[in-house]
Amino acid sequence: MGFWSSSLVGLVNPLPWKSHSHHQRDFKIHRQSPIITVRFSKPHRGVSSSNLQADIERISSSEVKKEIELCYELIRRLGRGVVYLGSARMGPGHTHYIQTQELAKEVANLLGCTSWSGAGPGLMDAATQGALQAGKPVAGFKIGKEANEWTSTNFHPYLPSHSYLTCRFFSARKHGLVDAAVRASKEDKTGVIVLPGGIGTLDEAFEILALIQLERIGSALPVPFILMNYDSFYSKLLEFLDVCEDWGTVSKGEVSSLWKVCNNNSEALAYLAKFYDC
Repeated sequence: MGFWSSSLVGLVNPLPWKSHSHHQRDFKIHRQSPIITVRFSKPHRGVSSSNLQADIERISSSEVKKEIELCYELIRRLGRGVVYLGSARMGPGHTHYIQTQELAKEVANLLGCTSWSGAGPGLMDAATQGALQAGKPVAGFKIGKEANEWTSTNFHPYLPSHSYLTCRFFSARKHGLVDAAVRASKEDKTGVIVLPGGIGTLDEAFEILALIQLERIGSALPVPFILMNYDSFYSKLLEFLDVCEDWGTVSKGEVSSLWKVCNNNSEALAYLAKFYDC
């Protein structure tokens, strides 16, 4: 039987812990003001003091708010631009890595804006490398936990610290990635480019797509949204969205009106050049 205790002076209401039944099976909470003692009813390898601390931080809305404010400050300093969303697992040598690196280089030269990403490995790194080769600004919102080897450190291996922010909260990171692509003026050249990816990429992509659909972003000043269908990577997804149309969960032509599906870099560059008349 293990014990963990801590003085949580800033924690006003610990009751959310008790509202989740799966937590109740793992431990019991005894409040002994001002001490909260967490007593485990049985050994639990999946819970550690660091995990508990992370959960406690999430209870405080002020902690999330502070991080969101830091995201907005970074955007203010480095400028809005093109946001790249993509897999952390496709590393150097992968054909999609090479294609992404070349795309980011050409887009940076075309639009001259800041290139944003999740500042992680894989295709995020390819976009970073490409923009750097173009000699254009690069920035990002890193997360402490990525689906690759960069999880061990909060620091980027080569970007200067002033060009990225390491986020603790995915919600803050998403705020940053969305706002970096929002056009604040007609002069802003921004966009969202969705590269091949998995759960995290799809999560971010569809959240932004929903915001565009509901006219929460891009209503006054449209933002180009491009899905890179390298080697037919997203073809099954596109077929599923056609099924959604058949079932009526999305309107006919609704999704196709929100994004541009491109099979190669040339199509994406031509679309952006036409969009921004450059």
